[in-house]
Amino acid sequence: MPADLVVRGGTLPATASGPADIAIDGDRIVAIGSALPGGRKEIDARHLLVLPAVVDAHLHFNEPGRTQWEGAATGSRALAAGGGATFVDMPLNSTPCTITPVELERKRAALEAASIADFGLWGGLVPGSVPEMAEMAARGVVGFKAFMCDSGLPEFPWADDDTLEAGMIEAARLGSLVAVHAESHEMTMRLAAQARSRDVAAFLASRPVEAELDAIARAVDIAARTGARLHIVHVSSGRGVAVAATARARGVDVSIETCPHYLYFTEDDVERLGAVAKCAPPLRPAAEREALWEQVVGGHVDIIGSDHSPTEPVRKAGEFWSAWGGIAGVQSTLQVMLDASGKRGLDLTRVVSLVATTPARRFGLAGKGALEVGNDADLVLFDPRQSTTLRAEDLHQRHPVSPYIGQTFHGRIRRTMRRGETIFLDGQITATTEGRFIAATRT
Repeated sequence: MPADLVVRGGTLPATASGPADIAIDGDRIVAIGSALPGGRKEIDARHLLVLPAVVDAHLHFNEPGRTQWEGAATGSRALAAGGGATFVDMPLNSTPCTITPVELERKRAALEAASIADFGLWGGLVPGSVPEMAEMAARGVVGFKAFMCDSGLPEFPWADDDTLEAGMIEAARLGSLVAVHAESHEMTMRLAAQARSRDVAAFLASRPVEAELDAIARAVDIAARTGARLHIVHVSSGRGVAVAATARARGVDVSIETCPHYLYFTEDDVERLGAVAKCAPPLRPAAEREALWEQVVGGHVDIIGSDHSPTEPVRKAGEFWSAWGGIAGVQSTLQVMLDASGKRGLDLTRVVSLVATTPARRFGLAGKGALEVGNDADLVLFDPRQSTTLRAEDLHQRHPVSPYIGQTFHGRIRRTMRRGETIFLDGQITATTEGRFIAATRT
């Protein structure tokens, strides 16, 4: 019997020497090879790169409760336009935050009703939430997110070292992991209190690299003592990567994530763009960006996540210090990284590992992140012969606000497929079905 669909003649990361075909039956890949038999339908992928769709393991779609900032209906469409078919939603900025099983089920139901992409869920680790972790793990969360500094949301308080240690002990028992926003609460609060102005320069000075280094060092020490699996989110500096990588070399089970905006922009762009480029940790000087790139190219960074954290435009206006700190970039992750493949000498298979394969494997998202027989047919078709300049009207997110607007990238995302269905094609959302919840598998 012929396959339902054959994607014909594309260039795959593992077969860069020549074209290959992918046969799809239902929602799964059933064959990969050259000159496969014809399918009931075919997609001509000649001259295109065929890659596994992005697995964005760090974003905020705010379901339920703050969908006026960004909801899954719009956010998942922006993800699809950026080549993504799977995401993992963070436990904040939803209202209430996802720190109990009841709130987890509310979020799952909201996402299942709105998202066109498949998804996993993070649970939250805050003071008092450790007793909730076992049931949340049983319900399939990928892990538990903690802030080592003020999150900016009173309903998601920061985790002191005692809370973090208790959470890591429980996570180790459960076979789960703990992710940390690594900035020192004490240092950032002290420097913020000492600030004599509330402009861009003062904000940047209040969140130095040293605050990140201090928090990463404490987190890996706690992980070493407890035997926990640790994930450091959005590391903004090469020195921060080095601290975590050194711990990994001595046996700590730690993975390291950075974001496209730390690799693309610098603190000069914050001065130029204003609050649209405000985030925490903040963008760094050019020398720090180059050091971070060295760590990426050197193989020490494991995962690239967008940390898509938008809000209403009014919350990005006015005084810089009080503006919301979050960058809207879910639609640009793959473009940034594939652009770097040519400009930075980053191997295509390494890009795929960073944005798809490793996040799926690390967080137990079975069937995702790799072009393999038996896996979900999550594909992105990318045309390297064209270029793309992002316009506000091209954005599929709720609010057309992003620091990437006006930036030109090498190549163009032509098609995104989720479980065999084309959900994005040449600028248009084409999905007719909803995404599914993926319960994390424990390793």
